Amino acid sequence: MTQGAEAQSADLDRYVLAELVETARALASERDIKKLLAVILAKCRQVTGADAGSVYVVEEEGGSQAEYTPAPKKLLHFMLSQNDSIKIDFKEFKLDIDDKSIVGQAVLSKQPINIPDLSKLESNPKTKTLRHNRSFDDKTGYRARSMLTVPMLSAVGEVIGVVQLINKRQDASRPPQSDADVVAFDQRAEELAQAWVAMAGIALENALLYDEIRLMFDGFVEASVTAIESRDPTTSGHSRRVATMSVELAKKVDGVSDGPLAAIHFTPAHLQQLEYAGVLHDFGKVGVRERVLIKAKKLYEEDLRNIKLRFAYVKKVLEADHAERKLRVALELSKSDYAARVSEIDADLGRRMDEVDDALAFVGRVNEPTVLDQGGFERLVEIARLVYLAPDGELRPYLEAEEVAALQVRRGSLTEVERHEIESHVDYTIDFLQKIPWGRRFADVPRIAAAHHEYLNGSGYPSRMPGKDIPVESRIMTIADIFDALTASDRPYKKAVPIDKALRILEGEVASGHCDRDLMQVFVEAEVYKKVL
Repeated sequence: MTQGAEAQSADLDRYVLAELVETARALASERDIKKLLAVILAKCRQVTGADAGSVYVVEEEGGSQAEYTPAPKKLLHFMLSQNDSIKIDFKEFKLDIDDKSIVGQAVLSKQPINIPDLSKLESNPKTKTLRHNRSFDDKTGYRARSMLTVPMLSAVGEVIGVVQLINKRQDASRPPQSDADVVAFDQRAEELAQAWVAMAGIALENALLYDEIRLMFDGFVEASVTAIESRDPTTSGHSRRVATMSVELAKKVDGVSDGPLAAIHFTPAHLQQLEYAGVLHDFGKVGVRERVLIKAKKLYEEDLRNIKLRFAYVKKVLEADHAERKLRVALELSKSDYAARVSEIDADLGRRMDEVDDALAFVGRVNEPTVLDQGGFERLVEIARLVYLAPDGELRPYLEAEEVAALQVRRGSLTEVERHEIESHVDYTIDFLQKIPWGRRFADVPRIAAAHHEYLNGSGYPSRMPGKDIPVESRIMTIADIFDALTASDRPYKKAVPIDKALRILEGEVASGHCDRDLMQVFVEAEVYKKVL
């Protein structure tokens, strides 16, 4: 070998080594499977001088691993094609794996298939049983001549894909102009392709495993949301809507170029983290009693039923007392005085029965989760002071102390104790999320979800966190959470608030020091809420 040839060979080796290192870096950092396949194919074509090429991925379809059911059928998924000579109208498709097609044989044999000239398939004893689909050639006018098909193997030697290289260029610097410009893939090209595909196989396996784990984890997250909503069907869809609005608001914030929000940016991983935090922010509700979660009115159904039964008993007591009084009058008075006295007794019974009915009707009205005015408090106290003779001979109040306390709730349907119980869902959420090994990419999910009820003025819960310590993702979620709670039409304890009124209420939350003013401005101006309408 001449000195010049040796120098040229050394330069080529350095080039190949540099490309190998660059490819390794590219494959290690890419998680998107289609982008990964594009890198694999482009690099294989580059180092082998191939004018065109395709990538197939082995997939399973149907079947089950369960006993007595067919095994999943394996297919080849044609996922990518590249061609420097013509523009390709690319469409994905799937085909069976068999020993008749070239790619199928490569999968079954786990060996590369190098065909110097596709027009001589039948004359070659090694390839006469293989077929080449010429429909693409006929349709486009592009003629595939030389072909190198290399299977991609996993770490355990299982074929997970195939790289097919077409038409090795005689002059690597330009696409072939005629058949004479196409040569067979030589031994060096085959060795380089095998080296690249071996490395790519491991990268593809990692990407597929990553994608499988992501899909599995996403399924777990969705199952968790289903568990939340099965406990509280009235808020079905709330967690997903909050997550959707939160991610959309974060995207809009990422595009802000001036002002306090200009320095805030969200990568795809940050957005995914925010989405997880959004859909799981209420998971702790699984630790709250169901009757408290779905409490639609100030009194539970059984409590109101007991009051109605009690008032019915009071009316029976009044009727019995009325009958006893009439009997006593009949025995004591003359016939001429009896009629007038009985009329008074009947009128008194009517008034007392009306009082009981009015009291029960008032209880029914104040049982609704509306704002109770001051007069309502006084009326409840008056009713509670009324007593009746219980079956045990004891005087009992018309309303028990705990019933009065529930009915005196000034706003909404929850007592102070029940409100604290609802608020405890954040603590349960934290405990649950901290048990999940989120890894480095999503390590902040528990912290973000834990702070969605914290307010900028430090009056939120559970930690009364000052505004400077509240993650921006949590502040985003707070706005989405409040908006959805106001506008949701599926809450039994309130009617849905129109969007314009909900936005005014949110502006009030900003003025009260609860919500972030800058984030709220973006929420309104970008009409983020339309994402869930």
